[in-house]
Amino acid sequence: MADIQKMIEEVKGMTVLELNELVKALEEEFGVSAAAPVAVAAAPAAAADAPAAEEKTEFKVVLKAVGANKIGVIKVIKDITGLGLVESKALAEDGKVIKESATKEEADAMIAKFKEAGAEVVAE
Repeated sequence: MADIQKMIEEVKGMTVLELNELVKALEEEFGVSAAAPVAVAAAPAAAADAPAAEEKTEFKVVLKAVGANKIGVIKVIKDITGLGLVESKALAEDGKVIKESATKEEADAMIAKFKEAGAEVVAE
């Protein structure tokens, strides 16, 4: 252990240029690279940031089935979209996209209103 402590003290006393020369000499002597462990250690940190970028922020609310309460569903469509009664009825009968680019909170609120009216709605 005393030899290791002695080596540490010697390394502490070296200049940056001397340390650089020591590292190069060790790399040549043992056939290794001091840079490789740094690159390997950096890769998991970059991978940890990736899932945040994949999170979906915009949803499409799609009416799949009107259900038994067609009038209630038409009213919900009219309230959400601001369309007139005729347009809301046509949208209810077609079963298409109710809203594009809705946030998660908006989509969840719309789905709750449609389920309360008896319709089947999904956020894609």
